[in-house]
Amino acid sequence: MEYITRSVEKYLDNVEKTFKAVLVTGARQTGKSTMLKKMFPDKKYITFDDPFVEQQAKNSTDMFLMLNQPPVIMDEVQRVPELFRYIKMICDEHNERGLFCLSGSQPFRLMKNVSESLSGRVCIAELSTLSMREMCGDAFDMPFLPTMNYILERQKTVQKPDNIWNIIHRGGYPEMQNPDMDWQSFYASYVKTYLERDVRELSAVQDLDAFRRFMIAVAARTGQMVNYSNIAEEVGKDVGTIKSWMSILEASGIIYLLEPYTHAVLKRAIKTPKVYFRDTGLAAYLTRWLTPETLAFGAMAGAIFETFVISEILKSYSNKGIDYRYCVSYYRGKDKKKANKNGVEQESEIDFIIEENGILYPIEIKKNTSENASATSAFQILDTIPDKKRGMGAVISLCPQPGMLRDNILEIPVWYI
Repeated sequence: MEYITRSVEKYLDNVEKTFKAVLVTGARQTGKSTMLKKMFPDKKYITFDDPFVEQQAKNSTDMFLMLNQPPVIMDEVQRVPELFRYIKMICDEHNERGLFCLSGSQPFRLMKNVSESLSGRVCIAELSTLSMREMCGDAFDMPFLPTMNYILERQKTVQKPDNIWNIIHRGGYPEMQNPDMDWQSFYASYVKTYLERDVRELSAVQDLDAFRRFMIAVAARTGQMVNYSNIAEEVGKDVGTIKSWMSILEASGIIYLLEPYTHAVLKRAIKTPKVYFRDTGLAAYLTRWLTPETLAFGAMAGAIFETFVISEILKSYSNKGIDYRYCVSYYRGKDKKKANKNGVEQESEIDFIIEENGILYPIEIKKNTSENASATSAFQILDTIPDKKRGMGAVISLCPQPGMLRDNILEIPVWYI
C-alpha cells in the first residue's frame, strides 16, 4: 500500500531541528514508526517490540546506548524506562539537535518517565488516526475555526467525498485504507492486541472479558456525558474500577474526554465531561454496526457523526502541534431559560466550543442536510461571560455547501473541517 503523507510531518520536521529529542505518542497502529522511518531514513531504527533488544537495553543500558549512538529512532520506548535517565545525560552533554526520535503507543506510563527525566529537552507530538484531509491527499493545514477567512481558504482545496458514511464506518487507521483489508478482521485483531498487550501489561487488568464489555459499554455512549455508575452497573464492576479503566482508555488514545466550559457566571452548568471515541470505525465495530448503510440510518447515527466531527477538529489542531486540551469544551445546563410546551424548564446545550484569543466560537453538530437557526439558540449563553467575546458560530452538518443561517451563524459541510 502506498504511503500516506501525514499532516503532522511539517511540524515534526521543524521541531526535530530545534529540540534534542522528539516524542511521538498515539494509539496503537496509527503509523508512528512508519512515519518516523519515512521522515528520517538516515537515522538508525530500533524497536523494543523485539524481546531480545528490549532485554539488552534493560540489562546494560549504558552499553546499549554506546552501541546505538544518536541520531537514532527508538520505537515502543516505554518498554525500557531505564533508558530515559541516560537519554537525559546524552542530551545534556551534546549541543546537536534531533538526537533522539522516540515513539510509544502506551503513553500512560511513558509520559511519567518523560516528565521526570526529559522535561524541557523533549517536544511531544500526537499522531492520531488519519484525518479526512490526509485520506484525500489534501495538504491544507489550517486548524479548523468557524470563520469566513477559514471557509475562503478551505474551499481552495476541499474535496467532497463520494460517501461520507463509508469514511466514518471504515475509520482512520492507516491499514484500513487498503481496500482489501477486511473491516471485521482488522478491528477484531486490534481489540485483541490492545487488550492482551497494552491493557494487561500496563494496568494489571486480569479480567479481560470484563474490560471488553466495558469498552463496548463506553462505545455505546460515545457523544454522551459520562455516567460511571451506569457503566459500572452494566459491566458488573464498582465505580472506582470503571474510573480507573476510563483513564486507561483515555491515556492510550482510544477515547477523548471533552470537559465542560466552566465560568463563575455559569452557575447552572453541568460539570460532567462527555466521552468520545477517537476512531469511529472502532466505535462502530464495538457496537456492531456492520455496514456504512446500517450505521447511517441506525440509532447511533447522530452520536457517531458527532464523534467523527469532533475527532476531525481535534486532528486539525494536533497535526499543527497545538495542544487543544485547553481550548475546547462544551456546555450543557440551565443558564438560559428554555421551557417545553408543558412549561418544564429544559437544559440548553452547545455541542462544542473553541476558544482562541479570548473569543468563544460555538458549534452545533447535526447529521441533517439542512438545519434551522433555532438549533443555535443556546449560543447566546456565551454573551453573558465577562472578558470573553462570542465569535462566529456554526452548524456542522451534511449540507451540500457552506452558507449563512443568520448574520453570525455559518452552516458548514463536514468535509470542510
